[in-house]
Amino acid sequence: MQDEQPQNIYELETPSVLIDLDRMEANIERLQAHCDALGLAFRPHVKTHKIPAIAHMQLAAGAVGIACQKVSEAEVFAAAGISDIQIPYNIVGEKKTERLAQLAMYNRVTVSADHPRVIAGLEEAAARYDMTLRVMVELGTALQRTGAATGEVVALAERIEKAEHLHFAGLLVYPSTEQERPRIQAALKALHEAGIGVDSVSGGGTGAVQDAAKIPELTELRVGTYVFNDWNTVTQGWCEIDDCAMTVLATVISRPTPDRAILDSGSKTLAADRVADGHGHIVAYPQARIYQLNEEHAYVDLRDCERRPEIGEQVRVIPVHTCVVTNLHNQIYGLRGDAIEAIWLVAARGLVW
Repeated sequence: MQDEQPQNIYELETPSVLIDLDRMEANIERLQAHCDALGLAFRPHVKTHKIPAIAHMQLAAGAVGIACQKVSEAEVFAAAGISDIQIPYNIVGEKKTERLAQLAMYNRVTVSADHPRVIAGLEEAAARYDMTLRVMVELGTALQRTGAATGEVVALAERIEKAEHLHFAGLLVYPSTEQERPRIQAALKALHEAGIGVDSVSGGGTGAVQDAAKIPELTELRVGTYVFNDWNTVTQGWCEIDDCAMTVLATVISRPTPDRAILDSGSKTLAADRVADGHGHIVAYPQARIYQLNEEHAYVDLRDCERRPEIGEQVRVIPVHTCVVTNLHNQIYGLRGDAIEAIWLVAARGLVW
């Protein structure tokens, strides 16, 4: 006999991931309105939530499509009826490019590349299916992750354009902060002088939202974390605490000393990410500090708290990195007040290839 589904927060086991639906909906509306006001196409990055139902909410609010980080993740959203998918990632290896080509046969799929060898692999896969694959050139930034040097962009775009089964779909940048504008301008100037058309200039990054108005060359913005927000976005000054839709419901399971509490939410729940003041923010005890995590334990320093939690008390923690937390859990709960309005399976959980 299956257990009945919980109806409210008081029926949940801990740890559980909670989403304040009012805050999430406000986040979706706010960023969509910001992009609309700037004339930017908005493409939410669904790696944050990995849940098709939430992606459909973002599309209903006005998003032009979605961004996924991996092919396996994109397949889940395509199966859920979402057909305009960007994968801002180098897809390398015959098995992966084969699946990418299959996905692009029936969906509008755009992928990125930063090296001739990556482009060659995409061309081979597209040729096997006699179809055209949309490819953007990723421009390198100060992040020093993936991305081609400015002087290489034209050659890569020409390589794509000359390939029978590829289409040059534009320039991709991460993060698209104001300091990267000179690189973007130089790349676009070089492409223009080479007579190469640019369909789109796609920028991304939660922190880059504030700079979008300062980079008129952008035509599209990709952002993921905004839908929930987290303690990192708060400490960076990118949002307010009241914009954080995700919290983790946890229980105090031990009080070994007057100054220390232990929660039942360790790194397998909250993820290992941290900022200067610790591994998350306890809403009811803002002076408390989660200073260490084991797999199943969170260590909380209570020395600065005027009042202190007791064993058995439940608290809500704003995690440092919401995207990782989602991927650690099978399901998350959408709340309106204390009532559970939605229970979502994390459909793309663990799909990282």
